[in-house]
Amino acid sequence: MFTHLHLHTEYSLLDGLSRIPQLLDRVAELGQEACAITDHGALYGVIDFYQEARSRGIKPIIGVEAYIAQGDRTSRDPKDKSQYHLTLLARNQKGYRNLLTLVTKANLEGFYYKPRMDRELLERHGEGIIALSGCNSSELHRLLMDGRRDDALALADWSRQVFDDYYFEVQENGLPDVTAVNKQLVELSRETEIPLVATVDSHYTYPDDAPDHDVLLCIGTNTSVLDEKRMRMNAPVYYVQSEAELRARFADLPEAVDNTQRIADQCDLELEFGRLHLPDADLPPGVTPDEHLANLASAGLERRYASVSDEVRQRLQYELDVIRETGFANYILVVHDFAQFARRSGIAMGVRGSAAASLVLYCLDVTDIDPLAYGLVFERFLNVERREMPDVDLDFADDRRDEVIRYAAERYGRDHVAQIITFGTLGAKAAIRDVGRALGMTYGETDRVARLVPAALNMTIERGLDESQELRAAYEGDERVQRLLDTARRLEGVARHASTHAAGLVISREPLKQHVPLQRPARGDADASNAIPTTQYAMGQVQQIGLLKLDVLGLVNLTILTRAVDLIRQSQGVKIELQNLPDGDLKTYEMLSRGETFGVFQLESAGMRRAIQELRPTSIADLAAMVALYRPGPMQHIATFCRAKHGLQQIEYPHADLAGILDETYGVITYQDQVLLIAQKFAGYTLGEADVMRKAMGKKIPEVMHAERGRFVKGAKRNGYSEG
Repeated sequence: MFTHLHLHTEYSLLDGLSRIPQLLDRVAELGQEACAITDHGALYGVIDFYQEARSRGIKPIIGVEAYIAQGDRTSRDPKDKSQYHLTLLARNQKGYRNLLTLVTKANLEGFYYKPRMDRELLERHGEGIIALSGCNSSELHRLLMDGRRDDALALADWSRQVFDDYYFEVQENGLPDVTAVNKQLVELSRETEIPLVATVDSHYTYPDDAPDHDVLLCIGTNTSVLDEKRMRMNAPVYYVQSEAELRARFADLPEAVDNTQRIADQCDLELEFGRLHLPDADLPPGVTPDEHLANLASAGLERRYASVSDEVRQRLQYELDVIRETGFANYILVVHDFAQFARRSGIAMGVRGSAAASLVLYCLDVTDIDPLAYGLVFERFLNVERREMPDVDLDFADDRRDEVIRYAAERYGRDHVAQIITFGTLGAKAAIRDVGRALGMTYGETDRVARLVPAALNMTIERGLDESQELRAAYEGDERVQRLLDTARRLEGVARHASTHAAGLVISREPLKQHVPLQRPARGDADASNAIPTTQYAMGQVQQIGLLKLDVLGLVNLTILTRAVDLIRQSQGVKIELQNLPDGDLKTYEMLSRGETFGVFQLESAGMRRAIQELRPTSIADLAAMVALYRPGPMQHIATFCRAKHGLQQIEYPHADLAGILDETYGVITYQDQVLLIAQKFAGYTLGEADVMRKAMGKKIPEVMHAERGRFVKGAKRNGYSEG
């Protein structure tokens, strides 16, 4: 059985074209039982690759095509600009941890044009790793090409001692020097008893992908297909090949193909998901996190409420019980720590999303909204049925966000805190412009076509061709435009570059490099030694491996509000507390009703101005409802809401029994909390079960929605409602 052991995905940014799901579909179609991922210098796609492979019954092998410095990885001498390549595969858990460390140190310590490792680093972290000698850019290949056979033997001997296992990597891609070196490798293998292994160095999935990959390379190297001197692949052989093809290519070296299975059998890596690695909060001696949280919340309860009813106490105890059962006390305590720091430091702060539904967070002074006063449903934030990491989105004045991040690094340790990476992809218009340049078209030609793509959310070239008659006419009437759009359509959505997430921050109990590879901030930093690093796993993958993720967003509106309050205090001698502004200021609502919303957060777009003028708000509740309605889907109900508010239309409920739930929004289902309460009322769902349904609706997960529909109908019938 043959296994691909040298394979690049789209996360070899602008050098690999294979998208992980389609790639693994092809591997499964070929009947191959294992496959490796070895992207250039990074482990970006590892978690997705691992899970997608496992879901298809394919054994995932985690690796990297490393860049090796010619000397010391810390050297920045111009002669060190060139690096060697080396293929590294994790044999086991120890090898995976060492890969995380190697890739992290290559990025944080060895980055010079590329993230570089060196021999000293490999000697310290070679355990649990199987090394293949590499492609024609490897050190071994270069030594043999230069006739330095003794040095090649010395390198092979060193490699055999450093790694768990070491193989001479042979490829057959039609390059004369590769063929020549292969003959020498066969001789060295017999002499040293170091086995051979056959690889493809796959950069795309199918042979027909070669022209598109060529264009992708041109985008990455800022060249054109018309440039004869550009970087290019020599032949269309760098695809996901079948075992039969490999055995034909290496007919005289069957053992090199057989050894791919031998390596696959050696690799046995189980990644762990679901286990939490939350940082420890500061606790009084002898007190558990749950006890400390309960003590803080109880003290806050007495402070927040002049008179505490049994209902409020029961709600607080219920939330504390859920937090204890789900194991998130440390998470809540970390959020509390951030909020306390912001308040001590005078940093304007706000909290968005479902966290506002938590009485615990209200008692901890994380939020300033009483969830009971507004009927907010705690299960949207956290429930035992969903058991997902809670999500507290913290907004800070944007001119002081860096203070919060520095505090996190100082408080939890610089090697325990990182920002989170995100990947920019080739969107419809960007793909057209990039591909046009790569195909040698002028900027004017390409820009004219890109401008014909409709401006809409999640727009694709395919959709644009359906919705724009001008784009369709240009496509059908000009062969060059047709080639441009066809190529751009095939490259659309491919990962283009890495950047730093605007808000994501991750904190871990152990040093982060034990869980996730790190790199320098994608936006660059003149003093990298002082910069907070960035994870190589994106937001979703960070959460899946059990790390605490916080959204720490810098919001310019909070900066403006802070400065406004300061200016009023300085010029008028009046101290304004934003949390205690009255809700009945008629002049404010008259101003908003005239559409004077410039600079008002979430209310200043042209469409929202028109909606606010139609609404003529008279309360904060009106504004909250409009913000909730002004999004795709609910927008169609804005006119109904406004007319019903002003008595121009009779209030109608989807069912009379929903009046109590929908009275405040004039019969219009406006809030996600209302969806949960409707499911509870009609179908007997618990609020936790209803939240699972809500999330499936929001994410548009068809199989879950279909299952929940049947369950909803069955529950509603059981409660006496008819299906009609």
